[in-house]
Amino acid sequence: MSLVDNVIRTRLHSKVALVNQVSAYITNSGGKRLRPALVILSAKAFGYTGQHHHNLAAVVEFIHTATLLHDDVVDESDMRRGNATASALFGNAASVLVGDFLYSRAFQMMVDVSDMRVMRTLADATNTIAEGEVLQLLNRHDASVDAANYLHVIHCKTAKLFEAAMRLGAILAKADEASEEAAAKYGMHMGTAFQLVDDVLDYSGDEHETGKNLGDDLSEGKPTLPLIYAMQHGDANQVAVVRQAIEQGELARFAEVLQVIQQTGALAYTRQQAQREANEACAALASLPDTEYKQSLLQLANFAAARQF
Repeated sequence: MSLVDNVIRTRLHSKVALVNQVSAYITNSGGKRLRPALVILSAKAFGYTGQHHHNLAAVVEFIHTATLLHDDVVDESDMRRGNATASALFGNAASVLVGDFLYSRAFQMMVDVSDMRVMRTLADATNTIAEGEVLQLLNRHDASVDAANYLHVIHCKTAKLFEAAMRLGAILAKADEASEEAAAKYGMHMGTAFQLVDDVLDYSGDEHETGKNLGDDLSEGKPTLPLIYAMQHGDANQVAVVRQAIEQGELARFAEVLQVIQQTGALAYTRQQAQREANEACAALASLPDTEYKQSLLQLANFAAARQF
């Protein structure tokens, strides 16, 4: 990962000072680096011995960082990872344009591998992520969104890049088709578990640990699984509270909504679903040789479901 960070620092460079400033700020402001780690672990788990995995891990991180820059503008967020967002610090215009720079730099870098399947995987993933963002935007303030719709959004918006990261490692190692699909399946399930827990932490996390404001999803009118479950299992009054909060983005009613979520067991249910996804991710790797890389992947899947930050 230190080698990946070296690639990130080197390839972030631009002749435009503001690009350097914003890019350095967002990439150095913390983060778990899970997606680039998956590229490294997948490549090594399948026996890859070259050097392209460092470059592609950085590409994945650039794509992820670009989505964060754009997300914070769309969501009007003022805090991420315990720091001011780039949009709050540098303005929306700078955040959007530097996000575009990171996307285009990522595509410059992926060409270096000279592998059409690598480029197709990343191009498809980037397009799917963009579609997921638009779907999430359309779902805002819509209390009729069901669990299947919600899961489709997070598969596109979040899990797709985890899937792509794992697939890239398998492609680099020239793994067979079944192994590549197993890697992709792991990534999809792990990414889903990760997002489910993110949605739990919006109602139960420690702001100092998560680096985010509690209730951000509610203020943006996002119908996440805890809210969907609460409406499915609450009484008429509880359903009315949650529905109104989603439709109006009422952060002022956060305490009421949180009480309904707790009373209906929505957070525990969502955690259970996250663990189920993590178990599916681990099961996908059953045929891989038992190496330190496989063990790390298994540990990461369980971390994604059990984390508190």
